[in-house]
Amino acid sequence: MQDILTLLQDGQFHSGEELGDALGISRAAVWKRLKQLEKQGLTLDAVAGKGYRLPRDIILLNGDLINTYIEESIRSRIGLTTLHSASSTNDTVLTQLANPEPVQICVAEHQTAGRGRRGRAWISPLGASIYFSMLWRFESGMSGLDGLSLVVGLAVLKTLENIGANGLSLKWPNDLLCSGKKLAGILLEINGDPNGECQVVIGIGINVRLTQDQLSEISQPAIDLCSVLGMAVDKNRVVGELIGQLVSFLDIFQERGFVPFREEWQRYDAYAGQEVRLITGLREITGIAAGVSENGALILNHDGEKRAYAGGEVSLRPYEHS
Repeated sequence: MQDILTLLQDGQFHSGEELGDALGISRAAVWKRLKQLEKQGLTLDAVAGKGYRLPRDIILLNGDLINTYIEESIRSRIGLTTLHSASSTNDTVLTQLANPEPVQICVAEHQTAGRGRRGRAWISPLGASIYFSMLWRFESGMSGLDGLSLVVGLAVLKTLENIGANGLSLKWPNDLLCSGKKLAGILLEINGDPNGECQVVIGIGINVRLTQDQLSEISQPAIDLCSVLGMAVDKNRVVGELIGQLVSFLDIFQERGFVPFREEWQRYDAYAGQEVRLITGLREITGIAAGVSENGALILNHDGEKRAYAGGEVSLRPYEHS
């Protein structure tokens, strides 16, 4: 599929015959490939008598371009893989567990089995979002990972702010919101020794250019980056700057934990001072959100008493009075 996308991304219309000649395949084979792109979630511009083209506000991933946005000192530390399609980018970097260096990163245009927290599917149409995973190693064991998802969320937020996004906030423990709607999500998957070296796959999904139908498939109100910025988004710039921000933050986190990021995270806390519901299993706790602790636990003021709740398989929701 990558070959036909490469031909279409110049912004010009190409007839089926022209595409077939360039690829050395029949017009029927071209048609099958175009239909496959549609099945993966990409709607092409099609005009009778002129042919097909990639919509002008879709900018495809390109590893060479991504690298131009990464400082050399960081670029030398990473191994970057860009894919047309993957089962999930988390799965792709998990295959590199045996390779100690460099930091493995995978980014894809499409996922066939993208996943979010609590076993949910992550809607992954072709070219519509950033599907990103990084494999990072920690020597301190799982006890040293407290607050990691919050640090990753802050890195995503700072990256998007740097390219002009406003109105961003963080929803404990894993989501980035804009105007109260979900813009990005984070999934951490941990492998290794609970008390020694462990590996964390940091999965990040950022909505970039979704149709209304695609947005409606998401289980909560959602928004995309093109709508936030009011313009086309170069995913290569976002990915390159995100890599730099993540590596910088993770270097600090590895040495000092969550404490250096706590105050900044709380500046963007979406529910600070609001009445919320914390749902864990069959249990539901209501209270006033009162920030986060030094290890990234959510602090709730419940009946005049403050208690901290760690992350995991929990959900945070605003409290809705009936």
